[in-house]
Amino acid sequence: MVGFGGKQAWLAVRDGDPARVLEALGLRDLGEVAWRAGLDLAHLTDDRVAVTPPLPGARGTSWVLAAGRYLLRPDTVVDVVELSARLHTEVQFFATHRVTETHRWQRAVDGELVRTFGYVGQTGDVTSWHGDPDPAERSAGLPAAFTAEETTVLVGEQDVLRVADGWSIDPSGLDGRAPGPLRVGAAD
Repeated sequence: MVGFGGKQAWLAVRDGDPARVLEALGLRDLGEVAWRAGLDLAHLTDDRVAVTPPLPGARGTSWVLAAGRYLLRPDTVVDVVELSARLHTEVQFFATHRVTETHRWQRAVDGELVRTFGYVGQTGDVTSWHGDPDPAERSAGLPAAFTAEETTVLVGEQDVLRVADGWSIDPSGLDGRAPGPLRVGAAD
């Protein structure tokens, strides 16, 4: 098993089932694959998603992660609120791309949007801000409140991973930790 995170997008689904996550994303299940092969496929193509088995994570709960460039495509709309309602659980979305310094995260619980944050480092613009930052976000350097005229925000790839670790799982630290193979899903 290997970690991931840089130049990637992923979902974290609390108490998720890999098959249900693929189905909720509307992806065709292509079956099991070794970690390295699955993550390479999801990272190098824009129509595949690698889905982990349940992994132990934050708050003593298990998390299924779904990762791939497919989730970064402009025509792919990942609605965490709808996914959360459909799966009856908490769903989180993370994306980080260090070349453009674009970093985002969202969190929905049982169909309700709890938090969203987006940042483009090339311009220094906060592109989305909904809800109040929690302790994980504050430890990543976010201010308690945001007003475009008065607040300076500086977020990097490591901050996205820090928030993921506080909310669910930092996928960059998965090396050697997870049981079982990945499942790969394909967009039709």
